[in-house]
Amino acid sequence: MRRTPRTLGLELRNVDQGPTDDGVEHLVLHTDEGDVPCRMHPAEGSTSAVVWVGGAGGGLDGPAGGMYPRLAGRLVGAGIASLRLHYRRPNDFVPCVRDTLLGVAYLGQRDYTRCALVGHSFGGAVVIEAGVSDRHVEAVAALSSQTLGTGRAGELSPRPLLLMHGTADEILPDACSREIFSRASEPKEILLYPGCRHGLDECRDEVDRDLLAWLEQVLALKS
Repeated sequence: MRRTPRTLGLELRNVDQGPTDDGVEHLVLHTDEGDVPCRMHPAEGSTSAVVWVGGAGGGLDGPAGGMYPRLAGRLVGAGIASLRLHYRRPNDFVPCVRDTLLGVAYLGQRDYTRCALVGHSFGGAVVIEAGVSDRHVEAVAALSSQTLGTGRAGELSPRPLLLMHGTADEILPDACSREIFSRASEPKEILLYPGCRHGLDECRDEVDRDLLAWLEQVLALKS
């Protein structure tokens, strides 16, 4: 595979594709600074995709009992692809932003030119910063987000920002998302879930419903 341009100094050198399970491709993006494990849910003929990133520990599955593979599978039916991405260096903010941007660039090589980003906890800040840094990103959703690293949230506009947070978050209080919301510019939306904790397990069905609807809206096919 041909190389991508450098993404904040990170260069994609090669892509290894492992097995494909139920239509999900096991990928490793090899860069000049280490490997980025991914799972790709392709949507044939589409130009729209979502990049999903985890919290401080990284991972491929996300909160709420595996939200990322669960929703990625459902989005394929709506003509939206997904790339679930594990950081090279979890909990190291700038490298995690670079990994996320590399995922966007890789999707562009596969003709997915319209991307939304979704991140949880630490990853909420990662996707906000990545969205500000790359104008190919069309929308950003931050779930149970921290505030550290979100100082440029106001620069995301005119791309939409969705903030989702449980009011019983025991790790990062919902005041974090409310504070980000106060600094963000339109279009922006905040959804608070009473009694829901940091991992969003208690409000799984509601978060699934709301996030799916929002992603389908912001990545709706254009005529």
